[in-house]
Amino acid sequence: MCRYYSLSFAIIALCLCLLVAMSACNPSDIPDDSAQLIFRFAFDSTQIRLNNLGQPATVPPGHGAQSPHFNGISAHYVELSPTAFTALGSGEVLYRHAETTAGGDPAIDFAQSTIVAEGETFLSVPIADIVPGTYPYLRVSLAYQNYDIKVRGMGISTIGTLASFIGFNTYIQSYTVKTQSLSVNANRLQGYWAFETPFSLNSGQTPAGATTVPNPLFANSPIPAGSCVVTGTFDAAPLTIMGNETEDIIITVSLSTNHSFEWNDANNTPNTFDPLDGDVPTDMGIRGLIGKIQ
Repeated sequence: MCRYYSLSFAIIALCLCLLVAMSACNPSDIPDDSAQLIFRFAFDSTQIRLNNLGQPATVPPGHGAQSPHFNGISAHYVELSPTAFTALGSGEVLYRHAETTAGGDPAIDFAQSTIVAEGETFLSVPIADIVPGTYPYLRVSLAYQNYDIKVRGMGISTIGTLASFIGFNTYIQSYTVKTQSLSVNANRLQGYWAFETPFSLNSGQTPAGATTVPNPLFANSPIPAGSCVVTGTFDAAPLTIMGNETEDIIITVSLSTNHSFEWNDANNTPNTFDPLDGDVPTDMGIRGLIGKIQ
């Protein structure tokens, strides 16, 4: 009986010691692994229109262009860059989409893509997993776009939906443009597209290098040809990660859609896309990126 009470007293004493020790801890000393760095997309048709070098650009003669209405988008890669001289891949890489060799060469696996609408979260990373530092630049590799544009055909003005694959290479089993589906079961390089209207469904491929990918750091930190790693800055101040954040940080990745859908204008109607009359897409690249911190 004495041993039983001695053991019980020891256990009670140990529990009391643990409670005292826990109460003495400063809550700020306990890491908060729940704080997240959250990324969401926004589409801005009034944001400045840039070329590959990150300089203002106008629509070239002989081409037409529209600012499309986005239905969804997916990303392949996200990186925070600490300097203008940081090589692609040497910054803080937060995300890389699943790839596959099912179609031969390495390619983005479209079947595993997360396609989001404006304002939806496409990436959430624990801040505790990010190397503390100051990051003035954001790089996002875009993979897939789906948007609506104005179209005219057979004398009828209507709305068409474009599915646009702008990643470096994408393995596609099948996909739905709006209501109609296409089976591919192969790789498609950057610039593959399909266009659905109430009276037609067709697909095609823009020439290599035709997709605009703005990179204002091109001179010091270029990106591989054929990729879609769009580079931009944060709007007010660089992103600073301390490592002890207790609240989420939300970053809105504002993409310039300012006349981002461009075509070879066969009939001198630059504001109207007429695919049945010879208009062919030539450029589906995003026209700039700005990170906005909340």
